[in-house]
This record gives sequence, C-alpha cells and structure tokens, in this order.
Amino acid sequence: QVQLVESGGGLVQAGGSLRLSCAASERTTSNYTMGWFRQPPGKERELVAGISGNDGYTHYDDSVKGRFTMSRDNDKNTVYLQMNSLTPEDTAVYYCAASSGINVAVPTSNYHYWGQGTQVTVSS
Repeated sequence: QVQLVESGGGLVQAGGSLRLSCAASERTTSNYTMGWFRQPPGKERELVAGISGNDGYTHYDDSVKGRFTMSRDNDKNTVYLQMNSLTPEDTAVYYCAASSGINVAVPTSNYHYWGQGTQVTVSS
C-alpha cells in the first residue's frame, strides 16, 4: 500500500518561498510517477508539477514554470516542491500523488494514491 504524507505548508507573504515535502512509503518515488497537485478554494484540483517514474521527465504547469521546482530523493523516498516568488493566486491545498503510469500530465483519476494535503496561504 502506497502511503504519502505532505509537510511544509504554511502562511507566507507574496514574493516569499516555501518548500513542500512528500514522504512516501518504501520505493514509491523510484517506481511511481509522482505529482504535486493543488486545489484553490472553490476550484477543481489541478496538476502543478510531476516527475515520471520511467525516465525522470519533469512537467510543470505554465502557471508555475520558472518559479516552482520539483525534485525527488529516492534514497529518502521523498519528493519536494520548491516554490519561489509566491503570489496570492498560489493559495491552495497542495497534494502529493502517485501514479503507476509513466506519463505525468494525465487526468487526476490516473493518480491512485494521495496524501492528505497541506495548506499554502500567500498573503498580499
């Protein structure tokens, strides 16, 4: 059973940075495609970034390109999301997810394992 636990959320001022972590059960980050999603208040959950478990290809949504960086440490079974130059529009609950497929930019339903989420709030 894949287990995912996010941490690192919080309140930050616009222009600030946060690093989210997702601790996964053993061998998850090396064997699964990993994704970071977010769900702003009143909106649908959307893919922010992902790393393919097949070849390490990294995908970013256009809204975060150049500001967010996703990485993984397979020795620690952890993936990270470094978020810089945050804006109030980045306010959301952020979720870590895992997919057994090789493609990153797939529907949310293709990700079968989810963490509980961590709140990120960016004040103006």
